[in-house]
Amino acid sequence: MKIVVIGGTGLIGSKTVERLRSQGHEVIAASPNTGVNTISGEGLSEALAGTDVVLDLGNSPSFEDKAVLEFFETSGRNLIAAEKVAGVRHHIALSVVGTERLQESGYFRGKLAQEKLIRQSGIPYTIVHSTQFMEFLAGIAQSGTVGQTVRLSPAYVQPIASDDVADAMAKVALSAPANATVEIAGPERVRLSDLVARYLKATNDARIVEADPEARYFGARLDDNSLVSNDNPHLGHVTFEQWFATSRPAK
Repeated sequence: MKIVVIGGTGLIGSKTVERLRSQGHEVIAASPNTGVNTISGEGLSEALAGTDVVLDLGNSPSFEDKAVLEFFETSGRNLIAAEKVAGVRHHIALSVVGTERLQESGYFRGKLAQEKLIRQSGIPYTIVHSTQFMEFLAGIAQSGTVGQTVRLSPAYVQPIASDDVADAMAKVALSAPANATVEIAGPERVRLSDLVARYLKATNDARIVEADPEARYFGARLDDNSLVSNDNPHLGHVTFEQWFATSRPAK
C-alpha cells in the first residue's frame, strides 16, 4: 500500500514510518520539513496522489486556545478535502484518551473539533485514543513547576511508551477502518503526581512534587477517570522502568 504519515518526522511519526517501511509499504513521511504542509496546503495533493491510507499524527505548534483550535480545524479540513480528491480509503488520527471529558482545556477542544471533522467527512476512519506518552513526563513536570515545587494532580494516568504507540498505529494502518474510536494505554495505572515524582528522582532532579487535586492539566481539572481508559483498551508492554532504562531521557 501507499501510506502517507502526516507528522511523519516527529516522535511517533518517525517510529511508525520505520515500522511500515520494514513491512514493504511505500510510506511518505509528510511534514513541513519534507515539503508537505496541512495548514497552507503546500505539497498536500502531490503527496496524497494514489494514497490508500493516511495517518494524521500532526500536532499544533502552539497550545494557546485560539491557535490550537485553528490548527486542528484548518489542518483537518485541508487534509479531508485532499483525501477526497485522492480517493483515500482509510483516514487514521491519533488523539487522546479523555478528550471529550477535558473540554475546559483549549487543547482538548481543538482535538474534539478535529475528531468531529473526521466523523463527518464520509471517509472511512479510525480514531486512536492514546493515554499520555512517557516521553512527555518532563514537559508535564515543567508545566506544574513553580520554583522548586511541582504541583500536579494525583489523578490516575496510564502512561504509554512511544514504541508501543507506534506499534499500535502501524497495526491500525494495515487493518480495515473501524469507523469508531479505539483506545490504547500503558500497562500500569498510577497517580500522576507519584509518576512524575518517580521520574524526577530517576533523573536526579531536586524538585519536590506536591499532590494537589486542584492543579490543572493543560487547563483542565482532573478526576480519577479523566486520563485513563475504561473501555478495555489495547495495552502496551513497556513499563516505566523499562522505558527509562532504554530511553535515558534528558533532565
